[in-house]
Amino acid sequence: MRQKRENVRNIAIIAHVDHGKTTLVDELLKQSGVFRENQEITERIMDSNDIERERGITILSKNTAVTYKGTKINIIDTPGHADFGGEVERVLKMVNGVILVVDAFEGAMPQTKFVLRKALELKLPVIVCVNKIDRPEARPTEVVDEVLELFLELDADEAQFDCPFVFASAKTGTATMDLQTPGTDMAPLFETILDYIPAPEGDPEAGTQILISTIDYNEYVGRIGIGKVDNGSVRVNQEVVIVNHHDPDKLRKVKVSKLYEFDGLNKVDVTQADTGSIVAISGISDIRIGDTLCSPETPIPIPFQKISEPTIAMHFIVNDSPLAGQEGKYVTSRHLRERLFRELNTDVSLRVEETDTTEAFKVSGRGELHLSVLIENMRREGFEFAVSKAEVLYKNDENGKKLEPMELCYIDVPEEFSGSVIEKLSQRKGELQSMGAASGGYTRLEFSIPSRGLIGYRGEFMTDTKGNGIMNSIFDGYGPYKGDIQYRKQGSLIAFEAGEAITYGLYNAQERGTLFIGPGEKVYSGMVVGQNGKGDDIELNVCKKKQLTNTRSSSADEALRLTPPKILSLEQALEFIDTDELLEVTPKSLRIRKKILDPTMRKRAAMRNASLAQN
Repeated sequence: MRQKRENVRNIAIIAHVDHGKTTLVDELLKQSGVFRENQEITERIMDSNDIERERGITILSKNTAVTYKGTKINIIDTPGHADFGGEVERVLKMVNGVILVVDAFEGAMPQTKFVLRKALELKLPVIVCVNKIDRPEARPTEVVDEVLELFLELDADEAQFDCPFVFASAKTGTATMDLQTPGTDMAPLFETILDYIPAPEGDPEAGTQILISTIDYNEYVGRIGIGKVDNGSVRVNQEVVIVNHHDPDKLRKVKVSKLYEFDGLNKVDVTQADTGSIVAISGISDIRIGDTLCSPETPIPIPFQKISEPTIAMHFIVNDSPLAGQEGKYVTSRHLRERLFRELNTDVSLRVEETDTTEAFKVSGRGELHLSVLIENMRREGFEFAVSKAEVLYKNDENGKKLEPMELCYIDVPEEFSGSVIEKLSQRKGELQSMGAASGGYTRLEFSIPSRGLIGYRGEFMTDTKGNGIMNSIFDGYGPYKGDIQYRKQGSLIAFEAGEAITYGLYNAQERGTLFIGPGEKVYSGMVVGQNGKGDDIELNVCKKKQLTNTRSSSADEALRLTPPKILSLEQALEFIDTDELLEVTPKSLRIRKKILDPTMRKRAAMRNASLAQN
């Protein structure tokens, strides 16, 4: 018989990127007494990974738990960025309700719509938390209307539409149900969770059933499966079978060697967990997301939606440049292979495929940010490798027609820049769907554009809008192929001899375009040292020394003035590289190079490609 477990609530916090989810979780942890009074607390405790802290984004969903008035509230903090949407889809299977956080100034944004749609499809009750009401330009009442419009647009049922609104400032740690009475603490939000989010339900007498929704990985214990106990209970040393809704042949007996529950930021060893608990289980070597752990007597898998397919791919290649192996600790194809396949332990939206050569692996993900975070993590761990330009993954429909991934792109820009944005995106096969006024004197543009049209555009967009534009995109299924796009109008400046860059050589080179390197940097033949102002590639000698003569004129020794080089970040370099180039990634350097380093071989290959294109 199904029963409710009244002393537990399971919730997920969902929102658009940068609307304050993680800061809100911090406050809930602090105010529920998880920390000792004298304990030193960092900001955004939940963002544990270095890159998450630096970029201020959440990449992996995190589990935590607080206790309020004798009720245990399991909280899952989810990513807001579209590239990590795979994370959001899965964790919602573990919870009985969600808190939708919306910025009191920005209002409902593209990702708000994406995460809310997922929650409504699963019939989850929603608490709307209008956050950052302390911002000087906050407009909470208008934002409430925007959110209600979004509920209507997404066909919310009557119960979901009748949701509570809580107004909060996560930064000051206060919440209120009514804008007229300022809040003093987070109690109104805690109370709303207890009143509005249903307690988990299940049959405590039935056989065990746990759907694994997230995988954690620890070098000491290996894979850790995290999921909710849907029915029955689970205890240490219990024998269970693994089954999978999408893989009917999977049926394997395993043993639960360790069992944990969450308490604050820690995993706590428990001997038994009952219906409704969110647990972590270790000791099962090849446990995967979507697996169900069941009692051997009733091996019934829990249905689970398939994870969204990757839309973009890059080749990760063993570094074979003349400077290979000088800065990295892990450089061989064995190291590269092991590391990429290890990433599959925790990242379900990623695919890694072997290619016809052992030196290269095809890695597919949900977007450029998704793959660039992996690249950045690997270089920090001491890996050295090269990556190719990101390419989209095409499909064919039943009539053999080529389909490509499409995105809905939402852009907020000051009015004076909207013309140049529309022009640039039209060149990249974008179609303007709507244009209207956004808050704060901005114009909101909505485009339907092929995913490949956005590759390499973000940097250009920031330049065109003088850093004032906001751009968000969301995967919008596959559509008919839109035709060729010319990515880059400028060519590359290429070094044609190996050595060290000299001021004199660079001074002559800078007249041709923008340099990416300064004096004293090591270069090799075929390395890209800058961007040409015109459309073709030019080879230059940046190692050229000035010939000394006996006669000296008065101006000969005047200092040569170099323009400071443009240092590219990882994202900018990935955006810059063309299809015949690679990005060499080491723990210390990022170097752009031609795939074929030898100039003669490169010219032959270009001529061959040109004649193939004509035929």
